[in-house]
Amino acid sequence: MSTFSNDLDVPFVPTPFDVVMAMLSVAMLKPDDHVWDLGCGDARMVIAAAMKYGVRGVGVELDPELAAQARKEVEWAGVGDAVRIIEADVLTVDFSTATVVMLFMLTSTNLQLRPKLLAMPPGTRIISHRFAMGNWTPEAAWTLGNAPIYRWIVPEHGPELLRQLDGQLDEE
Repeated sequence: MSTFSNDLDVPFVPTPFDVVMAMLSVAMLKPDDHVWDLGCGDARMVIAAAMKYGVRGVGVELDPELAAQARKEVEWAGVGDAVRIIEADVLTVDFSTATVVMLFMLTSTNLQLRPKLLAMPPGTRIISHRFAMGNWTPEAAWTLGNAPIYRWIVPEHGPELLRQLDGQLDEE
């Protein structure tokens, strides 16, 4: 099911729960991880991460109505001490504290996020449902039904590579 915000015209397509659980599994979560879900919708990803793996999480959602719903879902799930929801634009929010970044965004948005993702600390895991990162080769990929799941791990020299590429990241 997808919905559109009247003001933002941004599609919300919930990630199926079996895909959520698969994404969390391939993220190789550890108790000290800090999971950020960019475009969190109803917060199901960060709620499941907190409940199943005991990690802290932040959901970022631009749509005010969805952000409010996500906050209610966090409260209902009883994970308010581990999960917070931020109403913000994923392209401008500072998610540099993340050790795991979850995405279910269009490829065009993923491409815009690449400079910020590559500047993350080495070892940061980036997990994307359905949409790739242009010419970035995933470290691993899985398919659950018809849903591809990709994993990239920020390399040791990610920030250095970013400086060397200087703008080439926007190419597909």
